[in-house]
Amino acid sequence: MSFVCPSIQNLGYGAFSELFHTRASQQRIPINGSIELTMRCNLRCAHCYVPLNQRMARGINELTLNEFKRIFSEIAEAGCLWLLFTGGEPLLRPDFTDIYMDAKARGFIISLFTNATMMNDTTADFLAEMRPFSIEVSIYGATEKTYEQVTGIPGSFRKCLRGVEMLLNRGLPVQLKSVLLTINRHERVEMEQLSKHYGLEFRYDPVISAALDGDLYPTKFRLSPEEIIEIEIQDEYRAAAWPKEFDAMHEQEINVPSMYTCGAGRVSFHIDAFGKLSLCLSARQPSYDLRTGNFKTGWEEFIPQVLDLEYPKGFECIGCELRTICAQCPAMGITEMGDPLRVVPFLCQLAKLRHKAFDSITK
Repeated sequence: MSFVCPSIQNLGYGAFSELFHTRASQQRIPINGSIELTMRCNLRCAHCYVPLNQRMARGINELTLNEFKRIFSEIAEAGCLWLLFTGGEPLLRPDFTDIYMDAKARGFIISLFTNATMMNDTTADFLAEMRPFSIEVSIYGATEKTYEQVTGIPGSFRKCLRGVEMLLNRGLPVQLKSVLLTINRHERVEMEQLSKHYGLEFRYDPVISAALDGDLYPTKFRLSPEEIIEIEIQDEYRAAAWPKEFDAMHEQEINVPSMYTCGAGRVSFHIDAFGKLSLCLSARQPSYDLRTGNFKTGWEEFIPQVLDLEYPKGFECIGCELRTICAQCPAMGITEMGDPLRVVPFLCQLAKLRHKAFDSITK
């Protein structure tokens, strides 16, 4: 029999995480980090935001194992708890297990983003022994034809499903997700059914951005704002969720001149495969080089300077009633328009159409 103190509140994980993040934000503690282990990938997805030359590179100049270990030590000291490994495809690193083990030993709550096509028994057994918090696998279609039309690699669909099954057979916490594109939108329902077949929840993102180097090619496969709204109206979950977002929107400040108003740089950060520290996965510029400096200096001196950046007076997003639910931010302006002070028309139109379709507040 165990004794439970009645004065200790029993919080579920969601409530605990929300409380933890709220308190960390008040003290500006970097509890949530994402790190790209590599920019390389074994797939050639049409919509990928990583420039093709980086996806096909040989890993030259990527952080070494020892550099990762030093960075892990520094971010742990700063208070990081949740850590995401992403890419590229993280499993392309021949030293993936060494990197993972060092992070695990430091007590990070690790999540892994992977396409699962490189999963094998050895790696799956390793993950079962050194269990991550979650493994998110991207699927790009419910059929071989559609999936491989997106990835550009024959045989990748079967490898993906085989990888998912390897993980599930070991009881690992898998989640399936996708992006909706012009070439796979017709299989949205089927992808959800495929997820249910495995007993998994499914989520998708209908918003595709330009590549990190400004190449607009990925946006060729982006759904129009009208097509996205059509899908979201038909999606029972999203149709119920958006009105709640709009209800909350009316209680938030929209007149602040700050360029960055989310949690990036306040409780979270991103580090790329070359050691550049930035606000988030999208906001890569400006960045701080962790190879010539340390995380403490980057977090305490460099990042605050970025957070202090303000839009000029009269900038059209300041005071916009849709500002808090719109995906427009300096990062999107840079990648798609080449300028952090330029608005992405696609994002503006999408926010307006969502407002028209889902806002439950009568003005």
